Amino acid sequence: MSLIVQKFGGSSVANAERLENVARLVTDTYREGNSVVVVVSAQGDTTDDLIAKAHEINDNPSNREMDMLLSTGEQISIALLAMAIEKLGFPVISLTGWQVGMKTDSNCGRARIKECSAERIRSELDKKKIVIVAGFQGINKYDDITTLGRGGSDTTAVALAAVLHADCCQIYTDVEGVYTSDPRRVPNAHKLEEITYDEMLELASLGAQVLHNRSVEMAKKYNVKMEVLSSFVKVPGTIVKEVCKLEKMEIRGVAKDLNVARIALMGVADEPGMAFRVFSALARKNIDVDIIIQSQGRDGTNDISFSVTKESLQPALDLMEEIKDVVKAKEIIYDENVAKISIVGAGMTSKPGVAAKMFEALYEKSINIEMITTSEIKVSVLIRAEDADRALVAVHDKFIGA
Repeated sequence: MSLIVQKFGGSSVANAERLENVARLVTDTYREGNSVVVVVSAQGDTTDDLIAKAHEINDNPSNREMDMLLSTGEQISIALLAMAIEKLGFPVISLTGWQVGMKTDSNCGRARIKECSAERIRSELDKKKIVIVAGFQGINKYDDITTLGRGGSDTTAVALAAVLHADCCQIYTDVEGVYTSDPRRVPNAHKLEEITYDEMLELASLGAQVLHNRSVEMAKKYNVKMEVLSSFVKVPGTIVKEVCKLEKMEIRGVAKDLNVARIALMGVADEPGMAFRVFSALARKNIDVDIIIQSQGRDGTNDISFSVTKESLQPALDLMEEIKDVVKAKEIIYDENVAKISIVGAGMTSKPGVAAKMFEALYEKSINIEMITTSEIKVSVLIRAEDADRALVAVHDKFIGA
C-alpha cells in the first residue's frame, strides 16, 4: 500500500461536474489500496472574485483581513469535494490548514511554511479515511490565518508529502504534463517523460506555469517524487525527480515570461559601492531582481539596468527615486513592453555553443536582444514583448525541431 498526495487546482474543481470528476479520480486511487491525502485550491475564479469583493468595501484592506477572506475559497472547495466523495460511498473528511497544523511565518499574503505536525492527518488515515486539505493556507504564531501566495496549494501538497513521507505527490492540472514549451503557443512542443528538480525549478521561475517554483524547491530539498498529470485525460504525466535518464537533448524546455519590466539608472557615478547601494536597497524591500547589466557611460559614469516583475515595478521605481541622489544618477527610465525568453537544460553544461545557437535563432527572425543572463543550466534574454511568441517558436524549433 502506498501513501499518495494528490493536488487539484482551481480549474480542476471549477464546477459540480469537475468536482465529481475529481472525486472519481481520488476514489479510484483509494480503491487501489492506497492511502490518499488530497490538497485542493479554490474553485475557478473564486480568489479573484473575493479580491474584487474586498475592494468594493475597502480600496486598501489590511493583509491580515485579506488572508482571512481569501482562505474561505479553499474551505468551500474541500467541503464540496468531501460531499462528492461521500456521495460515492467512501469515508472522507475535510480539514483546513490550521486543523492539520500548517504553521507559517506572519508574512500575510506571502507566508512561508515553518512546520507541519500532520498528526490529525495521520489519525484520520489510520481510520481509513480519505483526507482533503485546504491548500494555500496556514496559521502563524498568533493563530491568525495566513495565505501562502501564488502557487500556494502546490507548496501545501509538497509540504504534506514531505512530512508524511508520501510515496508520490501528484499535481493534477489542465495539461498532460510538462512540455518542452507552451503547447498553446508552440504547436510542436512535446511532453517530457521526466525532468530534474533543477530543470523544473528554472522553468517554473522563468514563466512556465505548470508548477510553482516554491513547491519545486521544497520537493528538491526533501526529495519528494512529483508527477504532473492531467485531471481531464487519463494518461501518464511527467515525473519530476533528482536524476533523469540521459537523453540527447541540449535543452529540456523553452519558456516565455511577460511578467517582467526593465529599469535603468542612467549616469550613475563610477565609484565603488554604487551597485551595492542600489541592490541592497532593493533587497531590504524584498524586491527580486533578475537580469542585471552595468555598462560604462560617459564622463566617469555607468548605466545600471535590471529587470523586475511588473508588480514590483512601481515599488522599485519609488525606491530608485529615493536613492537617486545617493548614487548620483542623472536619470531613471523604465520599460514594461518587454518579455523574457529562456532555455533550460542540464545538457547544455557539456555542450559549448548553446547560447550562440539561441542567439542565431533570434537573429534569423530579426529579433533584437536587449539583455542577457546565464547560469549553468539556463540562458535568458530580454526582448520586445511583441516579439515574444515568434521568439518562443524560433528558439524551440532551433533546439527541438519543427
